[in-house]
Amino acid sequence: MAGRLAITDASNPYFIDSRQRTRDLQAEMQKQGIDVYLGSRPRTLTWIADAFIPWRSYLVVPAEGMPTLFAFFLDCARIGSETWLDEDHIIGYYGGEGLLPVPNIARLIRETTGGGRGRIGFEDGISVYTPEGYLTRHEYALLTSELPDAEFVDAHGIIDRLSLIKDKGTINRFREAGRICDVGHEAVREAVGKGGYQKLTETEVGGIAALAMRKAGSVSEWNFAGLNEIATGWRTGLGACTPPTTKKLAAGEPCMFDLHSLFMLAMGDHAHNYLIAPATRRQRWHADNFVALIELLLKSYRAGKTPAGLLAEVMDLAGERGCADHVLPAVEHGIGLWGDEWKVGAETNQALPYWTDPTHCYQENEMVIAAMQYVCPEDEIGFRYENAIVIQNEGCELMSKYPLAIEEIE
Repeated sequence: MAGRLAITDASNPYFIDSRQRTRDLQAEMQKQGIDVYLGSRPRTLTWIADAFIPWRSYLVVPAEGMPTLFAFFLDCARIGSETWLDEDHIIGYYGGEGLLPVPNIARLIRETTGGGRGRIGFEDGISVYTPEGYLTRHEYALLTSELPDAEFVDAHGIIDRLSLIKDKGTINRFREAGRICDVGHEAVREAVGKGGYQKLTETEVGGIAALAMRKAGSVSEWNFAGLNEIATGWRTGLGACTPPTTKKLAAGEPCMFDLHSLFMLAMGDHAHNYLIAPATRRQRWHADNFVALIELLLKSYRAGKTPAGLLAEVMDLAGERGCADHVLPAVEHGIGLWGDEWKVGAETNQALPYWTDPTHCYQENEMVIAAMQYVCPEDEIGFRYENAIVIQNEGCELMSKYPLAIEEIE
């Protein structure tokens, strides 16, 4: 049963070399004089274990050898069926005597370091992304009391740097996740067309998309901001995250359908927009502005560009078209396997640390969500574009192939 779902065949298009990832992490630890790396963020757990780990868990990576995962005991058998880690390196925790996580983590660290003297790298910081998983004050206090002779240093940047460039297996997973999103959009378009929108609410549209994507191979609508994010009418002008409501779709309104799939921990994300007839000239003006801006953005992405540079290009065009006040000041967010949705760039030396680095220079095979929002609350209209992309030296590859347009639905 153990590891039954793990992909170990290197010829499989979705293969990820987790052992090599571990060795790469250990090499960076050696450079920084770190004896043990304690991971607690979903992005770290996912990147090393290659398994879905939603509950509070911890990964102890020694200077040499196999990592050990501490996970909630009810989830251990299921995780064991997915990960490459063997049963000896998956330890369950519970709230009973002798089964608390931190004391057992400390015990393993003492065994690994020969008494608990050494440098322990842990993950500290802050993020706009709610489930970031940094070590809590409570956990830190317990660990330092259990390991009084150890030196604790924030080392989260190691994983951020190592996971920045995506390998072939990861990119292939994202391609499939993008294809699945397209299946969802096709189902939604069929459902809302020919007057079908008159019978639907936002939540029903989200469900139609979810069912179609599940049939196509998605295992979850992964997003923490509301699964599939659906907004219609005045709600499209609110910006930010938009979980669906029971509001009915209506004639003369804009629609924003932001769909999310999950395939082998790779997150599909694509937002598409419509106008429901009859559309006004003002609505069409907004829609044409938005499409022009996205066309420029996607044409501009390539290795060597920066978030700030791309935003400046977009805002120049927005100024020429007279719509700069409606463009929110961002053009992307980071993307990795499940749990690694936020922050572009591995280092941030700016006033707001742990945020996207606006001067980060994109590299070949880096991935982001190309994302832009356009809102005009006074006109009760807004649009969103999101699409996972692989950055290349001379452009970018879109994971979702759904056509870029704002169609008027009859």
